[in-house]
Amino acid sequence: VAQVLQLFKTLHRTRQQVFKNDARALEAARIKINEEFKNNKSETSSKKIEELMKIGSDVELLLRTSVIQGIHTDHNTLKLVPRKDLLVENVPYCDAPTQKQ
Repeated sequence: VAQVLQLFKTLHRTRQQVFKNDARALEAARIKINEEFKNNKSETSSKKIEELMKIGSDVELLLRTSVIQGIHTDHNTLKLVPRKDLLVENVPYCDAPTQKQ
């Protein structure tokens, strides 16, 4: 139960960081998180709870590391607002597979 509550709180904290200053996105994410937890609150199967916890953790990671905000600055322009979590070392793509020794 403590882990479920911790995940719930973490998802909401991540939502607040990822969608900062975007009332519509904040509200939509809040509703979705609450809805998913409410729909599964009577789940008793530990296997199913484990699966749901994995999904929740994956969603949190995806939100934190993959979502970037864009702000309309004029008719055809978006200003991207990256968070610190998104500014990771860029690893160049290698088209040729490496040979294993």
